[in-house]
Amino acid sequence: MPREITAFSNTLIKRIRSLRDKKHRRTEGLFLAEGLRILTEAREAGRLPRYLFFTAEGARHPLAAVLIEAVEANGGDAIRTSRDILSKLSGKDNAQAVVGVFPEFTTPLAQFDRASSPIWLVAERLRDPGNLGTILRTGDAVGAGGLILVGDCVDPFSVEAVRASMGALFTVPVAQARWEEFVPWLRSGPGQLVGLSLQTSSDYRSVSYEPPTFLLTGNEAQGLPEMYEAECDLLVKLPMLGKADSLNAAVATAVTAYEVLARTRG
Repeated sequence: MPREITAFSNTLIKRIRSLRDKKHRRTEGLFLAEGLRILTEAREAGRLPRYLFFTAEGARHPLAAVLIEAVEANGGDAIRTSRDILSKLSGKDNAQAVVGVFPEFTTPLAQFDRASSPIWLVAERLRDPGNLGTILRTGDAVGAGGLILVGDCVDPFSVEAVRASMGALFTVPVAQARWEEFVPWLRSGPGQLVGLSLQTSSDYRSVSYEPPTFLLTGNEAQGLPEMYEAECDLLVKLPMLGKADSLNAAVATAVTAYEVLARTRG
């Protein structure tokens, strides 16, 4: 049976609320995810929260009932609480019906099977959690083998990034690596590295993509460093017909990823 917590001063509530801070996420190895859609995506991907918080009203939804049963059957803790406490946990006034607390997870590069997909996404020093979440959603949509975060990227387990991913964090494998680790791994097998860059005349629709294609997106403000561009097999850009000189990083990734998909899926 679910237990009930109604006090803001409860030790567990304070502990879970602290997970909105990166330092505490790293210490605990846990992160927050909210909403029936995201938690259902997680369940269907084989991941269940260690803790599940819900309101009595929220528990009436059929998807919530399935989640509660699955969490308890898996040895997790299902906890009935108030909407005010859910708001405190999520940091939003209009809290979702459920909040889950999951163990953090990433995939080592060595475990990636590059033959499993013709397209892979790589992000270098990405700083905006909304962009990271959108790139994860793009990865899910195009069937990417995974997302590789290179260098000092935004935390994929931040509340904002998880929210923006709309569940794709649970369906797209994520690896984190330094550039010095990524390049030797990439060059140890097949893989075409394609960088998005303004420093090229090659239109993204005019080149040949060879699977598996690793699509590399740079930092939102600075783009890719020169040494990273030099390592790429191809540099491509999107035509800009207006006054803007570039697209948002996540948008550019999505547009190019669909072109790669169209060319490589046969």
